[in-house]
Amino acid sequence: MTTKQVWTSYSADLKRFIISKVKDVTITDDILQDTFIKIHTKLHTLKDITKLKSWCFTVARNSILDYWKSTNQTFEISNFETETEISENLHTEKDCLRGILKNLPKKYRDPLFLSDIKGLKQQEVANQLKQSLPTTKSQIQRARKLIAQGFMDCCGFVMNDNGNLVGEIQEKDDCKVCN
Repeated sequence: MTTKQVWTSYSADLKRFIISKVKDVTITDDILQDTFIKIHTKLHTLKDITKLKSWCFTVARNSILDYWKSTNQTFEISNFETETEISENLHTEKDCLRGILKNLPKKYRDPLFLSDIKGLKQQEVANQLKQSLPTTKSQIQRARKLIAQGFMDCCGFVMNDNGNLVGEIQEKDDCKVCN
């Protein structure tokens, strides 16, 4: 992908994002220009083109931070990061999780809900569902595996060497669970 294609696809979104942070059109244009200089010089280092949009927003966020540092103005970093996440990604892990849970078979969803959401001990879950403890433990484990598989299937997450899911939520239109 060329810088011109990135500009055509994302410049308007990036400009709206930047202006929401600095509230000045002239400064926004300067930061947008700086952002695209960085994008142009580093685009070849991006290994996964599916992460282009979030990478562009990260570059823009860093350019905004550089601007704030250069002007010695103070700001609340934690609020900035939270607002950035909301602006960047309207489609969240919660959306996918909701869809994955909805699609879980009832025999896995119920024990998982009682154990992981309501906080009951697994023996209490087994008693409430009138089944054996080994069956309950097996169903909860299976539900957790199905949730992990759901994230791998819907948004292309992968399991790292430590057994943790890693990846980024895709656009809602590309998500197989939420779309």
